[in-house]
Amino acid sequence: MTTLSIIFAKEPVPGQVKTRLSPPLRPEDACRLYHCFIKDILEGMTRLPGMELALAYAPAGAYGFFRHLAPAPVRLIPQEGPDLGKRQARAFAWGFAGGFETILLRGCDTPDLPGAILLEAQEELASGRAEVVLGPSLDGGYYLIGLKALYPELFEGLSWSTATVLSDTLNRARKLSLSVHLLPHWQDIDTYADLVDFLKQTHPPRRPGWRSDRTARALLAAMGAA
Repeated sequence: MTTLSIIFAKEPVPGQVKTRLSPPLRPEDACRLYHCFIKDILEGMTRLPGMELALAYAPAGAYGFFRHLAPAPVRLIPQEGPDLGKRQARAFAWGFAGGFETILLRGCDTPDLPGAILLEAQEELASGRAEVVLGPSLDGGYYLIGLKALYPELFEGLSWSTATVLSDTLNRARKLSLSVHLLPHWQDIDTYADLVDFLKQTHPPRRPGWRSDRTARALLAAMGAA
């Protein structure tokens, strides 16, 4: 069974991405770093077996940028909706309408996420052991969500970008009597403290399964200039 993996990404524009890193990073360096996140994630995910890739981009006018960046097999769709929940729900709806039976959705804040974790999420859904898979991030949100069917209630009325997103989603899943599998915790890179922690763990290479050091090189350059 082929899984659709959808990557949520914004066009790297200084002052519009990774704004919580500036200061101390310059907006241009934070933007360059986020660009490397996207490249590393695309490179890593194209290696994974049994997955087709899509990239949900924002803003609507960024198609040309991402068509140039993403390998040809990667499908491109615009993010649509007034908030993150609506945008995620519509991306899942698009994937299920395309005939996929298992779909994973992730952002671009975990460029070092090992492929083994994505394959674990794929297996839990494909085997029927879980109807929902969530990857908890250390800030109380999630870095990945996987579904076997669209449950709009999981995305409605949540306070996005807060410390209660994961717990609220788990409460919704329980109310819907959905089986949930939790993946290992992973750290989003959102703040300068996150960057410092990330850099400490990238030399030698951070974890098995992460084979690109593009992000680490950009990070060293950005922090050197900060």
